[in-house]
Amino acid sequence: MSVSPIEALLSRRSAKLVGAPGPSPEHLDIILRAAMTAPDHGRAQPWRFVLIEGPAIAEFAEFVLKAHEDAGQPLLPQKVTNMRGWLAQAPLLLGMACHLDPEDKRFPEQERILAAGAAATQMLNAAHMLGYGAFWSTGLGTYLPAVQQELGFAEPEYRFLGFMSIGTPLRAMPSPARPEPETFVRRWPAAS
Repeated sequence: MSVSPIEALLSRRSAKLVGAPGPSPEHLDIILRAAMTAPDHGRAQPWRFVLIEGPAIAEFAEFVLKAHEDAGQPLLPQKVTNMRGWLAQAPLLLGMACHLDPEDKRFPEQERILAAGAAATQMLNAAHMLGYGAFWSTGLGTYLPAVQQELGFAEPEYRFLGFMSIGTPLRAMPSPARPEPETFVRRWPAAS
């Protein structure tokens, strides 16, 4: 990428529709190393990831569909078609979780979850800076215990945070219009 880091950061956007090639082993290592730079109170390092690649993605998608049915929450046919189409092209899917470590009472659970979310954000940014598209999804059965258990992220030890797909964007996607920061910021004390 031939832009400054700030320009790259400000141009990042989610890219759900990605295909091959996915990250090379070297680029995947950089993306995962970026996660390790997330802010982390107490150095708890709560982020955990599972890599699902190639043909295993379609197999996992079918597992998720069955888990929805078993839970009495079948997906609508159009949603099933869209999910299969999306995942048939994605070269890499990462399951992301926060290790809550219920035995460690030094820090509130929320701080671990925030650190794991920051790690995911760092991976999104790194993927973008390396020229890949990435998308963080809380679909795919994220909130189903069977899916969490299949990936080794069952509660109460873990909080499952969803999936990230990473690959080459399948279409050009300009940066979306962003709101002005003033919309979300106020000063304290308030001006009188």
